[in-house]
Amino acid sequence: MAAPTVELIQGVPLFAGADDRFLEQLAGEFMERTYAAGETIAQEGEVGRTFVVIERGEVTVTIRGQEVGRLGAGDAFGEMALIDKSARSATVTADTEVHGYQLPVWSFRPFLESHPEMAWALIEALAGRVREAESRSIPATS
Repeated sequence: MAAPTVELIQGVPLFAGADDRFLEQLAGEFMERTYAAGETIAQEGEVGRTFVVIERGEVTVTIRGQEVGRLGAGDAFGEMALIDKSARSATVTADTEVHGYQLPVWSFRPFLESHPEMAWALIEALAGRVREAESRSIPATS
């Protein structure tokens, strides 16, 4: 089974500061996946167990049925699943055929424990997602 390239993983803000050796090891933990257009990749409310990096294709992100974003090649989602395996905060649906890689939480945790510097990058990525979500929920003032 193919693994993502170091360049693809390094393009994800979560892993941008990681060294090549770490990324090469981590790449081997990802599972290759292809999704058909229209297929649900992640369902809001389901337990999150994977982090996904998109190599090619496009997806739509919805929360409570409302479109909140689109992702494409080089984008990723599911960072919160790497931390707490809580319910997915959004639904991600393939608009086109999507080829990507999933990193299961049980593979990531040992890597994080052996590379504590990555914890800070994960915290920053999650803080960015929270700020993004807050900006969508705060009504504009005139």
